[in-house]
Amino acid sequence: MESIPVAPENSATPVAGPRFTALSVPKAADVLAADIRERILSGELAEGSALPPERELVERTGLSRATVREALRILQVEKLLRIRPGRGGGAFVHRPDHESLAGAVELVIRGQRIRLDALHETREAVEPACAALAAARRTEDDLSRLDAAHQELVEAGDAGDVPRFLRGNVRWHTAVARASGNELLIGFMSALASSIYSATDIEHFLDGDIRQVTARAHARVTKAIRERDEAGARRRMERHVCAFARAAARVDRRERLDLDELDGPDGPDGPDG
Repeated sequence: MESIPVAPENSATPVAGPRFTALSVPKAADVLAADIRERILSGELAEGSALPPERELVERTGLSRATVREALRILQVEKLLRIRPGRGGGAFVHRPDHESLAGAVELVIRGQRIRLDALHETREAVEPACAALAAARRTEDDLSRLDAAHQELVEAGDAGDVPRFLRGNVRWHTAVARASGNELLIGFMSALASSIYSATDIEHFLDGDIRQVTARAHARVTKAIRERDEAGARRRMERHVCAFARAAARVDRRERLDLDELDGPDGPDGPDG
């Protein structure tokens, strides 16, 4: 609240003076939560380490039990603490990882109702770079994950099991991001892939032809990653995600799908086959 300048007695004209505005004082729980948060993010509190018991925190901080509990709840909601009940329980540190990022990105996508075409645009900009990094950095474990996800996708496609095909598809794209070795890309692409496929009209889109085309595209990208062909992995992933976006948009508008365009110039008999 703004103060009123005080004028001398018997004076009709106010005297200019300093003006003050109301101060916003943070709640004690917010201050404690901020202190613990900084200790977690700076690495002072290690992953999995236990905070002092609630009673000890009350004694150390001089705050009330209710205030300490509120601070811990704030950090639990932020997923920086995991609360375990019972004997041997308590508050344990959980440092943010790619799953934390994926959850936050998905909340933004859903909360802001991001358009499907915007999700595709973002994927087209990011995922080819993921594939190139994967080709440069992949490990044998990464290749095993790619092969397992691809095998699941192929088997589900042959059986006409669309939900399982979709799970394999998301697993494969996430495995590509994981092979990039970049935690931000792993979390971001996990959220993006899940959001795109959950928003796509799967019933009208993933027919037998589309499943076969998708499996071929994945096989080509995986081959480039295995051979450490960065340029090839980038090019094939770009072709795949751009074609998928165009095909999904056409099906959403109930237009005819051009499978030749979706498959791209490197078909089964082409140089990438």
